[in-house]
Amino acid sequence: MKITEHLKNAKSTLFSFEILPPLKGQSLKELLEGIEPLMEFKPPFVDVTYHREEFIYKKHPNGLLEKVSTKKRPGTVGICAAIMNRYHVDAVPHLLCGGFTKEETENALIDLNFIGVDNVLALRGDAPKTEGRFIPEPEGHQFATELVEQIVRMNQGKYLHEETENSFHTDFCVGVAGYPEKHFEAPSMKFDLKYLKEKVDRGAEYIVTQMFFDNQKYFEYVRKVREAGIEVPIIPGIKPITTLGQITMLPRTFFLDLPDALTDELEKCKTNAEVKEVGIAWAIGQCKELVAANVPSLHFYTMSKADATYKIAKEVF
Repeated sequence: MKITEHLKNAKSTLFSFEILPPLKGQSLKELLEGIEPLMEFKPPFVDVTYHREEFIYKKHPNGLLEKVSTKKRPGTVGICAAIMNRYHVDAVPHLLCGGFTKEETENALIDLNFIGVDNVLALRGDAPKTEGRFIPEPEGHQFATELVEQIVRMNQGKYLHEETENSFHTDFCVGVAGYPEKHFEAPSMKFDLKYLKEKVDRGAEYIVTQMFFDNQKYFEYVRKVREAGIEVPIIPGIKPITTLGQITMLPRTFFLDLPDALTDELEKCKTNAEVKEVGIAWAIGQCKELVAANVPSLHFYTMSKADATYKIAKEVF
């Protein structure tokens, strides 16, 4: 079922979450056991991220540098199939511009359609840590708008090679990302919303937001999105702070602010356990307010660890 259909049919706020494919060497069994507790809350869909390959340069005795792939995660397509087969929920794979050619994207979409995936989240993706800015692959997409357009063209039966005969029409529901505190590369919120509207105009049917810790920023974002003429559902993204390191890492990595009331409590914490307790309590308060505002779904960024999200969901759903 499409995400838009799940949202339309829902009588109350839904519960959904995102997982990461396991690192190379880890098993699918471990991943599924990790998310098993969250199935208690009957998520209609689960997002599965994709991480492009990263590279390091290994120096040889002769002085030459060898480019070596590292941190490759197992295939998102296979994990989606496993989740759908085991739990009978919709899996939503992430598709990235970065690291993929248009041909590779088309092949991935063909595979996803073949296993019965109805939804995809179209993202530009971040630049590799070794590069200072995003650089598209040769014959790849530079912007998520272009990726959305390719997916929609396949929904119309239009493939990259015109000689493809009797092309099957896919029927993907396309989601995109939204940024309540604007994308860090956008010079202004107005600029950011201009390109969000372009993604919707090209066929995106729902928006999932970046994590935020101040609900007023989400509510204000929704207001501005609607004023920009965008009417698709906007799903808020939630992540509890669970470690001391995240207090500075999350703002630095995701270009977001922590409310003073939250940082005041976090400053008192001396251990990860104390941080986790504060983070969960804050997220519970966030979620209850969002549910009272009838948001479409609460979408949790779990990092494939169920414990904190489970405790929050137990208090909210």
